[in-house]
Amino acid sequence: MINKPKATSRNAVLRAANGSAFSLGGVAVLCMASVLLTPQAEPKKEAFSVTLPRSTTKISMVSVPGGTVTIGGKAVEVKPFTMSATEVTWDAFDAYVASGPASQPYDTTEFKPDAIARPSRSYAVPDLGWGHKGYPAININFTSAEMFCRWLSSITKKKFRLPTEAEWELAARGGVSGEWSMDEATISKMAWHKGNSKNKTHGAGLRTPNSYGLFDILGNVGEWALTEDGKQILCGGTFADGPELQTPMRRQVWAPEWQATDPQEPKSRWWLADAPFVGFRLVCEP
Repeated sequence: MINKPKATSRNAVLRAANGSAFSLGGVAVLCMASVLLTPQAEPKKEAFSVTLPRSTTKISMVSVPGGTVTIGGKAVEVKPFTMSATEVTWDAFDAYVASGPASQPYDTTEFKPDAIARPSRSYAVPDLGWGHKGYPAININFTSAEMFCRWLSSITKKKFRLPTEAEWELAARGGVSGEWSMDEATISKMAWHKGNSKNKTHGAGLRTPNSYGLFDILGNVGEWALTEDGKQILCGGTFADGPELQTPMRRQVWAPEWQATDPQEPKSRWWLADAPFVGFRLVCEP
């Protein structure tokens, strides 16, 4: 059973992440006037790509210009960066898993800053039989995403990491600043959501990209990022969310129900048994 997350505003999520009481109000309201329908420029071409070893799998990166976004009422300056055109797919994640020995199922040791570890074997089928080749990796806990970045950095000699919350929102906005609004027809062209997804993920890159050339930055799966103070946060709407939640401001934090059916104790640090709406996307530093 998929545990569909409750909708929260960004400020409510940040208060929850800090451990204080919060309200579930402030959910983004669907507007009927689109500002993203007419992008400032044609989608940008690939900045560069990396091909994984012993594989034909390629990860394409696109350029995202710098700018300013408002996070929690604070203006945050973001320098230009490159971001993967799609969410990380099973093809790439499988190459990482197959590149070395798996961790022990109940490993709870802390990893050194430069350590590279690989997921222990999942007790369930992580892709749920929805699709594998070309589909976004799902049920991915934060540790798995972080270790994938370390592994990719080690084999490419480039610095890959997860995006910051500000970088992610800047990228998701696609050049749109200020108040966000998008009509449902445009949302459905760009995002897999509750109204068109049949309650499951779909292959990466099948919807219309935003003006930066980023596919599925809204919808399909949410994507891990880091807040300014280093907390883990899931950004963006998912296939389980309605079209009104497909916004650059959508945030979620890990909740126990994301691993409710995991029989292990302690719960897996690698897999989320009940969060098929969780995936990740990459940033590469200059």
